[in-house]
Amino acid sequence: MNITATFEKLRTLKLSGFENAYRSIYESGTNTSFTNDEIIGHLIDAEYDDRYNKKLERLLKNAGFRQQVTFNQIDFTAQRTLDKNLLLRLQTCDWIKKSQDILIVGPTGVGKSFIACALGFQACLAEFKVLYTTTGRILDKLMLAKADGTYHTELDKISKKDLLIMDDFGLKPFEGKTKNILFDIIDDRNAKKSTIITSQIPVKDWYDCFGDPNLADAVMDRLVNGSFRIEMQGESMRKNIKKVG
Repeated sequence: MNITATFEKLRTLKLSGFENAYRSIYESGTNTSFTNDEIIGHLIDAEYDDRYNKKLERLLKNAGFRQQVTFNQIDFTAQRTLDKNLLLRLQTCDWIKKSQDILIVGPTGVGKSFIACALGFQACLAEFKVLYTTTGRILDKLMLAKADGTYHTELDKISKKDLLIMDDFGLKPFEGKTKNILFDIIDDRNAKKSTIITSQIPVKDWYDCFGDPNLADAVMDRLVNGSFRIEMQGESMRKNIKKVG
């Protein structure tokens, strides 16, 4: 058997995990220490892990997180009224499979974006497609898309994401076409895909952001019903970091 040709074929077939594991076994001479079944199992595991890691890298890059943080980095000891049991349930990502939403509210600096990004990271680990954006940025992007005729194309891209994270919801009132754009985003995803929204404004006051009672009712009906709520309190975590530094 021409081992060099075998390695070349594996490279041509883009089986890099298999190739690297096989090369390691061949060069170390450890193939005699395992049964054929064990070697085959090891090579398949190596290829699977390699493909998963590459896919995860793509998912994380495409998500565009403000900060890449893991679920294990969430500080449950800080006085922020976090429901640990709820977050542990959300860690399983079953809510994404059921197309449910999460609304995270609380004062500035309390860690809303951190929690949202940690949940988004967990979703990527479960191989879901995630997009992180601020509410203002996504509305501005779709406003431009309306102007150049790519609106429905861009909206379709957003609707295909398993999880959309919209940060800083309601920082400024929704005016003009942005109200209808927001409705289109939410309506496209309703009962089909999941959305996380973070806001400094309590959910009960979101109606005031629209200036249009009918549209507010339509958006809120789709967001509030069946969604999970994480209501955070406490001092700014940024303030605590400055004190430590």
